[in-house]
Amino acid sequence: MTASVNNTANTVSAGLRERTQALFDLSGKVAVVTGAGRGLGKAIAAGLAGFGAEVVLCGRTQATLEAATEELIADGAKAWWQTVDVSKEEDVVALLAAVRERHERIDVLVNNAGVNAIYRRPEKTTTQDWATIIDTNLTGVFLCCRHIGSAMVAQGGGGSIINVSSVAGHVGLLKSLPYCAAKGGVELATRALALDWAANGVRVNSIAPAFFETDLTAGLRDHAELSQRLLDQTPLGRFGRAEDMVGAAVYLASAASAYVTGHSLVVDGGWTAR
Repeated sequence: MTASVNNTANTVSAGLRERTQALFDLSGKVAVVTGAGRGLGKAIAAGLAGFGAEVVLCGRTQATLEAATEELIADGAKAWWQTVDVSKEEDVVALLAAVRERHERIDVLVNNAGVNAIYRRPEKTTTQDWATIIDTNLTGVFLCCRHIGSAMVAQGGGGSIINVSSVAGHVGLLKSLPYCAAKGGVELATRALALDWAANGVRVNSIAPAFFETDLTAGLRDHAELSQRLLDQTPLGRFGRAEDMVGAAVYLASAASAYVTGHSLVVDGGWTAR
């Protein structure tokens, strides 16, 4: 009797595990990831590919895209790359055309492309500083949603858009006016799009990371005083690692978050909990 009960429990456990894991399965899905040649974008692309998605890695630098794509393919993933500057509408239109030429549909769009914050007091921030940050970090998200997101709406069957924001979209940061403005815009754009496209089954969410170990934060992390100040603000006591973004991205891309839209998932080591 005991053996029979144990066998049944093992069978149920295996079935439950299979059903639960299926929620995160991205097999057969096509995912477009911008800013995917390095850092968080590269990690997100690898994470989506690891759960079965075919990934289109996009960015401005061909060499980094090629290297990142080759790594994924060597690991057995389905992936290809396309150069694009998301601040240029003609590049985004060309990206959409290239994806549609290869695939019948687009299931996931990750708007990750971004440029580093200009660490400067507001009165010393130039119009060019402002434009540099806004054009890529905010206008780039708009352009990708305008074209690729619109295609996802038109194709029917739903989909998931993930906008990579920042804690700077939730709280102010010193000497970061353009960056905070851009990321705050991304957060509210995410909510507005979620409302506009909910009836079409296209979910729109954001991920808001704090300070991660990437090329973009190298200067801050290499500065002893600033680095310690950032760590003191982070309850978990460390900078984020690229792999810390993977679970959040896979969750929002998959059926596991089928009832989630208009949400900002903060991945910040407790930064905004204070």
